[in-house]
Amino acid sequence: MRRLFRRPLAVAAAAVAAFVLALAMAGTAFGAQGITLPPNGENPQASVMQAIGPVRVTIDYSSPRVVRGDNDRRGKIWGEVVPWGLSDLGLNGCTACPWRGGANENTVFTVTHDVRVQGEPLPAGRYGLHLIPEKDASWTVAFSRDADSWGSYWYDPKKDALRVKTQPSKSDYHEWLTYEFVERNPADATVALEWEELRIPIKVSVDRVDELWAADMRRDLRGWAGFSWQNWQQAAEFCAQKKVNLPEALVWAQRAVNDPYSGGEENFATLMTLSRLQELNGLRAESAKTFEKALNHRTASPVQIHLVGRQYLTEGKTDEALHIFQLNARRYPNEWPVHVGLMRAWAAKGENKKALAEARLAVAQAPDDQNRKNLEGLVKKLEAGQTIN
Repeated sequence: MRRLFRRPLAVAAAAVAAFVLALAMAGTAFGAQGITLPPNGENPQASVMQAIGPVRVTIDYSSPRVVRGDNDRRGKIWGEVVPWGLSDLGLNGCTACPWRGGANENTVFTVTHDVRVQGEPLPAGRYGLHLIPEKDASWTVAFSRDADSWGSYWYDPKKDALRVKTQPSKSDYHEWLTYEFVERNPADATVALEWEELRIPIKVSVDRVDELWAADMRRDLRGWAGFSWQNWQQAAEFCAQKKVNLPEALVWAQRAVNDPYSGGEENFATLMTLSRLQELNGLRAESAKTFEKALNHRTASPVQIHLVGRQYLTEGKTDEALHIFQLNARRYPNEWPVHVGLMRAWAAKGENKKALAEARLAVAQAPDDQNRKNLEGLVKKLEAGQTIN
C-alpha cells in the first residue's frame, strides 16, 4: 500500500482516470443514463432570440466571464485569452483554428428562413459560429455547417457556408460574454458579441419580409383560420397596405365579402379593402363602383367615412375629400365629426368663411372637452384669417 501512495502523481491520476472511464463504459453497457453536471469552467449557457418579421434568429452559446475567482483578466481578454488570428489548438490536426465565439461547445447560430448576413446570403439552418479576431483590422465571421462539434477543435473551413467581415468597436464594460440585439428594424437587426470593452456587430437582414408574412397568412388560411371571413379581410388588408401579393390578395378580399364557407360579409371595411385591391390590380372602373358602394353602405359610420376623407386630404386630393365629407353630411347631418371634415376640406380649398362656419358648428358637436378646446383654437385661427392644418 505504501508503494501505491509513493507512485508519481501523474501515474496515480492516470489510474484514477482509467478507473472512472471503465466505470462510465460499464454504466453505458448496462444502459445507465448520464447525469446533468454544471457547465465546464462555470461558463453558463445562454440564448438570445430576435424576430425579424416571421424569421427567428437564435444564438445559443456558453458565456465566460472576465474575472474568474482570483484571476482578474481585465485587459488580457483580447490578444491573450482570445488570441489574435488563427490558433493551433493541438487537436484533430486543426493548426489554424478560429475562436468559437464563446466557451465550451459550439456557439450555434440558427435561422428559420433564408437571410442575409452583412449583406451576403445565408440559407435557413443551424450553423457553428466562429470568429477570427484581428488586432487592428476587421474580423472574419464564419458560419460552419458543422454545428454540433465541440468548440473549434473540429473546425474545417471546407464546411463553411459563409464567411463575412465585420468591424469591432469599443463598448461599455461587459463582465460576461453576451450576445445582444442592439439594433432592430422591421426587415433587419444587428446582433453584437460584447465582452470586456469590445463589441463585434453582425447585421442580419431579410429580403421581402412582407412577402414572408403573406406566405404565413396563406398557410394559415388553408387551415381553420380560413373559415372566418375576418381572417380573409385582415390578410387582404395587410397586402393592400404593404402592396405585396396583390393578385392573390384580391381573391382574399373577394372571399371576405362573399365567400359562403367563411361566412363572407359585405360591409364598409370589406368593401373598402376590395376597392383598394381592385385599384392596385388595375381594375379602376370596378374599384370606383366598389368604393361608392362602401361609402353608401348601411354599415358605414360617420367616423369611418370621415377617416376616408382625411386620407384623401393627406394625399392632397382636396376635391375628392370634399365630396366624401359632403356625402357624410347628407347621410349623418349634425353628427360628430361631420362638420370637422367639412371645416378641413373648405380650409384646404382656401374657403375660410365656409371653414369658419363649419368650425363653429363642430364646436357644438364636440364629444369631449379636449376636442372642444382644440376646435375653439381653430375657430380663433380662422377668425384671424390664418390657415389651419
